[in-house]
Amino acid sequence: MRRCAVLVGVAAAVGGLIPADAGAAAAPADVLRQPFAATSIWNTPIGSDARYVPAGLPAVPRGSVWAPMPQDDGDHLIFTPDAPLVAVHANSAGWTGRSRCGTAGPILFSAPIPRDYVVRSSNENEGATFLLPDGRTMRYVAPLARCVAGGGATAQDVSAPVDLYGDGLSRRPGAAGLSGGPGGVLRVGELGPGSPTGPRHALRVIVDSPQVLFRCRTEPQCFRWPAATSDAGSVGGYGTIGDNRNIAMRMGALLAIPARTDLSRLGLETVPGRQLAWTMQNFGAYVADSTGGPSFGFVTERGPSGSFADRFRADNGFPFAQRVRDNTPWSRDVQRIMVALSVVDDNGPSSIGGGGVPITARAVLPGR
Repeated sequence: MRRCAVLVGVAAAVGGLIPADAGAAAAPADVLRQPFAATSIWNTPIGSDARYVPAGLPAVPRGSVWAPMPQDDGDHLIFTPDAPLVAVHANSAGWTGRSRCGTAGPILFSAPIPRDYVVRSSNENEGATFLLPDGRTMRYVAPLARCVAGGGATAQDVSAPVDLYGDGLSRRPGAAGLSGGPGGVLRVGELGPGSPTGPRHALRVIVDSPQVLFRCRTEPQCFRWPAATSDAGSVGGYGTIGDNRNIAMRMGALLAIPARTDLSRLGLETVPGRQLAWTMQNFGAYVADSTGGPSFGFVTERGPSGSFADRFRADNGFPFAQRVRDNTPWSRDVQRIMVALSVVDDNGPSSIGGGGVPITARAVLPGR
């Protein structure tokens, strides 16, 4: 869970748009659908030089049949730059169970939010990305609450301004410095019928850190590029179940099904399972946050444009979020994909995806 990000100082959080001469004021639809530069980690395929180390993910986290499989960690993507500006107030309730609704705190910044868009107080992550009125600058917050239609909003953590056309690595709220924003989010309509492949971008996953991450002894040992940090309590928390010594498995790790794996031999039973496996082999997924319990999950879109989970159910006839105990074709497919994953151990700033020749074509990103 996002319990670790430090609140950006209020003075630094106010204003700070991307310079007007950085590009066009209005973002075309394609960049809103698949943001950031073509060379961003989110848009770069796995490379032919990728060196794989087994991730060691268990099919049943901590042996619990009640474990979500997969968990759905919804992020609010509010790309409505022409909506009325709403003050976003500081609220320290976070994940304590206290109400996130109070707007007595100082104003962090103002965000365009449709009048009828409401996010109730809960103990979920409730990350959110706002596209500001210039059509290019984004701000990330966590956790978002907007308890009354037309009222003010609250958040505990807020990022500095982020460029929609940038590298997607600007520091932000969350365990890894990767767990906010649109990068890696399963978007509305993805994993639906009609495509032989999955999304042509990397994904974001959340994992059971006490079981599957390396048991780090110092905070810098707990994460790896492109992560900027780790959860509060990572030292003494990560890898403590089973004394995990797999140093490749740290916050920020790029997980992928090795290129040599024949996906047709995984025994996948569903169309979205086969699509997801394709994406996990060709683009992979970054470990970006902790589940807060035995689980394995993906970050999905919520927002004024709809809900990934609702569209997934309408398209496929079954819910995205399930449990191990459900023992359905979809939950079994996610388990098969999990245990097939390895870490791309040579992923780095000069060798994104492991470097070499991309094993698949990048998405077509006009002008990028």
